[in-house]
Amino acid sequence: MRDGFIKVAAATPEIHVADCVFNADNILALCREANEQGVQAVGFPELSLTGYTCSDLFLHNTLLEGAKQQLVRIAQETAEMDMLILVGVPIVARGSLYNCAAVLHKGSILGLIPKRNIPNYTEFYEMRHFTEASADLCEEVEIGGEWVSLCPRTVFTCKDMPAFCVAAEICEDLWVANPPSSELAQAGATIIFNLSASDEVIGKAAYRRNLVKMQSGRGLCGYLYCDAGQGESTTDLVFAAHNLIAENGSLLAESPRFRTGLTISEIDVDRLTHERRRQNTFRTDSCCDVCEVEFDMAIRENTLTRPIPMTPFVPSDKEDLAERCEEILALQATGLATRIRHTHAKTCVVGLSGGLDSALALIVTVHAMDMLGRDRKDIIAITMPCFGTTSRTKNNALTLADAYGTTCRTVEIGAAVTQHFADIGHDMEDHSVTFENGQARERTQVLMDVANKTGGMVIGTGDLSELALGWATYNGDHMSMYGVNGSIPKTLVRYLTAYEAERAGGETGRVLRDVLATPVSPELLPPKDGEISQKTEELVGPYELHDFYLYYFVRFGMEPKKIYRLAKQAFAGTYDDETIKKWLTIFVRRFFIQQFKRSCLPDGPKVGTVTLSPRGDWRMPSDAVSALWMAQCEAL
Repeated sequence: MRDGFIKVAAATPEIHVADCVFNADNILALCREANEQGVQAVGFPELSLTGYTCSDLFLHNTLLEGAKQQLVRIAQETAEMDMLILVGVPIVARGSLYNCAAVLHKGSILGLIPKRNIPNYTEFYEMRHFTEASADLCEEVEIGGEWVSLCPRTVFTCKDMPAFCVAAEICEDLWVANPPSSELAQAGATIIFNLSASDEVIGKAAYRRNLVKMQSGRGLCGYLYCDAGQGESTTDLVFAAHNLIAENGSLLAESPRFRTGLTISEIDVDRLTHERRRQNTFRTDSCCDVCEVEFDMAIRENTLTRPIPMTPFVPSDKEDLAERCEEILALQATGLATRIRHTHAKTCVVGLSGGLDSALALIVTVHAMDMLGRDRKDIIAITMPCFGTTSRTKNNALTLADAYGTTCRTVEIGAAVTQHFADIGHDMEDHSVTFENGQARERTQVLMDVANKTGGMVIGTGDLSELALGWATYNGDHMSMYGVNGSIPKTLVRYLTAYEAERAGGETGRVLRDVLATPVSPELLPPKDGEISQKTEELVGPYELHDFYLYYFVRFGMEPKKIYRLAKQAFAGTYDDETIKKWLTIFVRRFFIQQFKRSCLPDGPKVGTVTLSPRGDWRMPSDAVSALWMAQCEAL
């Protein structure tokens, strides 16, 4: 539970139809296993105490009483387990039979949640035995000498961690047009269990998976689908034990079908509550009244098993990655093409350094011009060698511009910068920030003036990672007329460039691959023995770490201590704890003090959920104090 992580499980026991003792035995066995693994909330399938396929046996009191007895037994035998347990059980209330989820905790039955939507079609005949629960149903049922509330609108909230709020619906409830879980999420539930007995037919697994993911996204919640499996009657149907755990549209865990056991992951309830606050369309003011039941649970450490990718901006699946790259390039190019058309720009001016960012900016500009049916010669690619330029990057810039068929110019700026330093009295041997920034601003002046001269616009090259760290010269490479890379982090810049290299092939692909192999550098200090002397990642840290920090800091508002915990797990074996802490501290410090550069950024297309545009995506005063965040970093 520390840092908002709740370890949860969807469980499928082996059952025997109508054998409540056998079923309770197996439910208890999985409860013990879940408890040993630190699970804090576990759900079992629909009617798991009796079996879903009992048919007319549900009309027999013998079965119903046997189920109640075993429910009490499960409560008693799990009294020492500090874990919420949701079990499917048939319950009689005022002469009607309800298909219920019983919620147990430390020996008590906290409540019963009846099924709201009863199917009555080809595969299922539940309406023959069970009654649909109305939304406002509220009854008291005697179980084991205690009176228990039976109410579909119930949420179960942890006293010491209110963000840990659980609710449930049952099978068909999810498949209807307006699932009960939608209003339960609006009522505060961050974790929704679905106790299900969903039969398996060809193609249904994919549909079910998408349904669970989408409902977790709509409800901004964690959603667990606990499916019936081995032991249910196969007279007409087969049940696959297809257990799923999703969080806000993403699948965290999925069981192999046709197997019993536990499917475990962790739901980040703090992340969900942050997302609900961030999205003002997620409203709770119009939701229905609910019955809130509180429970005590000790806050304890969880070992994380959920996937934590090293590169959260980059899809891990190769097929998804190619599709994502194509989509991003299309978004960037469309944004630029629209701006070119609107401004009637005669040319696009790109400063081409031979590095990654300017290569991607050129790629996007080429795509935009192709989209408009314009001649690529209207792209003016300018390389501006100076004191730190190496032959490798200069040649790559010239070759790339030629390979794309653009207009290529070389403007030597050494003399202009030397004259400028003489004018302001700067010693050429003083390689301080003035020495570096003077070159960057001279390059921007050249680009702007060429754009004016040709009736064009300057295409910005700076990326999202550089904006986060402030690794840009104010009014130098920081400025342009349209910044196509402004929402692309450095880790994604690499993948987009690699994708274009593979797609283009030939000489274009070859030079792009060499650009990818070139160390990231602003090339503002003189080279050593003809090689790049100034390597960015040696100065500000690895971009893969900074992009990781950026994603969780901006997208989910995570505290440094939580980001540190996630980074340790994601980069285990790649970076040690001290290295992760060092660069996290630097990230936080630079992110705060460099906000003034982000407060006046040029326009650029938004392509992802994390951007730093001052016009809506990230609003922060330039004089905000970082003391609270830095204190956490120092205490790690």
